[in-house]
Amino acid sequence: MEISPDAWVLYEWQGLRLNATIVFTWGVMALLVLVSWIITARLSEGETVSRWQVMLEVVVTTIRDQIDEVGAADPARYLPFIGTLFLFIATANLLTILPGYQPPTGSLSTTAALAICVLIAVPLFSITRRGLGGYLKSYLQPSPFMLPFNLISELSRTIALAVRLYGNVMSGTVIVGILISVAPFFFPILMQLLGLLTGLIQAYIFAVLAMVYIASASRAQRKTDPAADTETPRTSREGD
Repeated sequence: MEISPDAWVLYEWQGLRLNATIVFTWGVMALLVLVSWIITARLSEGETVSRWQVMLEVVVTTIRDQIDEVGAADPARYLPFIGTLFLFIATANLLTILPGYQPPTGSLSTTAALAICVLIAVPLFSITRRGLGGYLKSYLQPSPFMLPFNLISELSRTIALAVRLYGNVMSGTVIVGILISVAPFFFPILMQLLGLLTGLIQAYIFAVLAMVYIASASRAQRKTDPAADTETPRTSREGD
């Protein structure tokens, strides 16, 4: 078995390759959709709720509270995107307990795609809140001479997101491979458990950093738009 899922080619036809990264990525997405459909199909508002619904509410509430702690004005606005990032990365990493499975987050193409999603989400969320002019003006602050540096900052943090997640997942895979060759029974089990914990931590870090980038781009409105001070940021929370 190859260390990187990109190198594990499952099917090839006329130059088109279907590697493990694509298969496992779609497998994780299908699993998340299936589990979400099963849980949400039987949601109850009464006193008696299923354990799955309780678990779902705990996960959603925890993610929402983390978004709120970052300083976002309306956590519910960012919950679908940030929650999807976290659940996908966490599930992809936790499934390493299955024999023959390799996390798609161990591929730079997957982590780069996730980082690009964040790169696109940052201006989209900011533009919808501040307007196109307000967002573009932020690249000229505190002076127009900062334009190239602000552009470089946007690209560099995107690369950092992709490389950080890829490096941490791949390092765990390499270490497990080395330990299997040295001590094939005891050490790999410990490293597998440590890898599961690391996978959750990496999912949390990626989601939090994505929210920090989005929140920082949106919060700039408070400095340039006095009308932003009149909005009620916790309306959605008070209505729950």
